[in-house]
Amino acid sequence: MAQELRRTLGVFDAVVIGLGSMVGAGIFVALGPAAGAAGSALLPALAVAGLVAYCNAMASARLAARYPASGGTYVYGRERLGPFWGYLAGWAFVVGKTASCAAMALTVGAYVWPEQAHAVAVAAVVALTALNYTGVQKSALLTRAIVAAVLAVLAAVVAVSFGAGDAGRLAVGADASAGGVLQAAGLLFFAFAGYARITTLGEEVRDPARTIPRAVPLALGIALVVYAAVAAAVLAVLGPEGLAASGAPLSDAARAAGADWLVPVVRVGAAVAALGSLLALILGVSRTTLAMARDGHLPAVLAAVHPRFQVPHRAELAVGAVVAVVAATADVRGAIGFSSFGVLLYYGIANASAWTLDVRARYLAAVGLAGCAALAFSLPWTSVAAGSAVVAAGAVAYGVTGGRRQER
Repeated sequence: MAQELRRTLGVFDAVVIGLGSMVGAGIFVALGPAAGAAGSALLPALAVAGLVAYCNAMASARLAARYPASGGTYVYGRERLGPFWGYLAGWAFVVGKTASCAAMALTVGAYVWPEQAHAVAVAAVVALTALNYTGVQKSALLTRAIVAAVLAVLAAVVAVSFGAGDAGRLAVGADASAGGVLQAAGLLFFAFAGYARITTLGEEVRDPARTIPRAVPLALGIALVVYAAVAAAVLAVLGPEGLAASGAPLSDAARAAGADWLVPVVRVGAAVAALGSLLALILGVSRTTLAMARDGHLPAVLAAVHPRFQVPHRAELAVGAVVAVVAATADVRGAIGFSSFGVLLYYGIANASAWTLDVRARYLAAVGLAGCAALAFSLPWTSVAAGSAVVAAGAVAYGVTGGRRQER
């Protein structure tokens, strides 16, 4: 029998881990591109992304309460739809979130030392992989401190922006197209995907049937309120055109509001936020890798659990090594687009799995499934093409080795 992980996380720590993934990724990097797609309809696009995320969150919470094991939708798809769909969800998650880890590491490098962004990114991956190796409880404690610091920085940006901004700029213009709103929602969805970290840690949560359904919507709700406040504040200062043209919208908003003293604080906050996201992302990817290795979809050596720290140490080391290589060579924008496609496929399978639970779950599951498909194919064609190719390669690999696993 496979050795189980230790259950140490309560509702508060689970919420904090989810926030550590969500508050940090999109708030510093996605607002500008999203404004470029939606213009003055940025806030409606945020609402669309939040709606799809809510449907996905409720599907994930229902499933996680019934199947409280490491692996998230990999486990749900396998149990509700069949082995292939579980495998495909796990493959999409591991590949997509590995790219997301690299994007967060590169964000750290871009804010800490832009001239040596790749080197700083690799160093961040190595340091956080070592931290995760020593136990999930220590990781949760660090994530708690990171989330508190980032929320303080964002609150300062909101305060100075609303203090100097023109509220009239918040009006939604009529020039935004439905396609632009969907594309912006797809970009913003990247920021909401952190609640998956809670469900993939199902084997390390105390009383998962009670804890996970509470933690997931709570973390998502807090993140949505934070994102809406920050987006509205930045729009009030920069307007949709200025926001779309900005590479560092929160820093530019602080500068435009006359709070030059806040600019370096925002830079530090962005780096800390990206570190928090990276920490939680590595946790989630390594747990899905563990679950897939247990079932023979990945090398069995990755299924080992450390006898002292009780973490999937080999899976964490493998994930850290791959992320370090990608962070040393990849471009942050390409990594984000590729990641978004994989994550939306992952949640599409989660909604399809939730559809099979009971009649009450079907309405939200249907909306979530349709939303995932719409947002996935609103992404740039390069992201769709690359994501489709990698997913197809994973499906071929399953077909080649599936017979041997079934015999086992």
